[in-house]
Amino acid sequence: MPQPREPAQPPSTCIVPPRSVPLSTTCELCHNRKPYLRRPKTGQKICQPCFFHVFETEIHNTITSRKLFYRGERVALGASGGKDSTVLAYVLKVLNERYDYGVEFVLLSIDEGIKGYRDDSLETVKRNKQQYDMALEIVSYKELYDDWSMDDIVAQIGNRNNCTYCGVFRRQALDRGAQKLGIKHVVTGHNADDMAETVLMNLLRGDTARLDRCTAIITQSADSPVKRSKPLKYAYEKEIVLYAHYKKLDYFSTECIYSPEAFRGTARALIKNLETVRPSAIIDIIRSGETFALERKSGGARLKELKLRTCERCGYISSNRICKACVLLEGLNAGRAAVQVNGAEDEPAEGLALHKRLEHLSF
Repeated sequence: MPQPREPAQPPSTCIVPPRSVPLSTTCELCHNRKPYLRRPKTGQKICQPCFFHVFETEIHNTITSRKLFYRGERVALGASGGKDSTVLAYVLKVLNERYDYGVEFVLLSIDEGIKGYRDDSLETVKRNKQQYDMALEIVSYKELYDDWSMDDIVAQIGNRNNCTYCGVFRRQALDRGAQKLGIKHVVTGHNADDMAETVLMNLLRGDTARLDRCTAIITQSADSPVKRSKPLKYAYEKEIVLYAHYKKLDYFSTECIYSPEAFRGTARALIKNLETVRPSAIIDIIRSGETFALERKSGGARLKELKLRTCERCGYISSNRICKACVLLEGLNAGRAAVQVNGAEDEPAEGLALHKRLEHLSF
């Protein structure tokens, strides 16, 4: 009776494909691992390690190509406890060690005085201080601005225009905090979405003169004591969220309780809709703003140069006789005096004059 034949063995020279994931379902970068996510910026299906690598490498390339840091430099990192500043702190620590930048990073936080929001987020920053082994300096509005906190400001002026006050005070507070530390360079967590929104807002307002400043990765005046830079300029917000999630970073995700429905919200919604149709829209808008600003300069159009001097009241850098922060404080203090003397609860009459003065300031 014939015996069953054994299956034929392949010749020794035959290469047997390994039992692995089919090529069509492998990471588009390493072709080894199973894809873990679709990258929002490019639409590529990539694995988690490759996502971490390309995300960090792109930020490193931004830093080195623009020469943001130099060896031995001390840099203050504007830390709010949110996703952007937390990811920035973590990535800068990783890159500083991996590529030996030789830079000392210090966390600099601003306490605006918002109960139930900033006090909680500062607890996150304090944990980040321990996690990333960085020094931490906290500067408060109350100590800088005549004992005013944002809670006090909103109680006086209401929700209208409160972001104007906070924006002006916060920018100056970061500079003052850096000076207190003897640091001349502050990095912030502004991402590509933020940049694209600002470009779009300026275009929609017809304020093309601001395009060169709003698209610049480094902003500095010869007379200003502090340089600002944005290492996350080309990093998508969605990728920052994914990076923080997969790395299990400790960050505070609650939005500011005083943030109103502002024009930026309209620009943000438009950007998100464009990104859905065309993922590269965010970078395209930033590039368009950069190109437009360059063409205006090369075409002979001269931007108005700000003649910076010092504020006559607080002594801080200003392009006007009185800086924006002091103008705002003047209105707040006048309103506080009116409330104390008259017991008035309505917005003081000085408010209208204040807004008129703000309109004529060179921002």
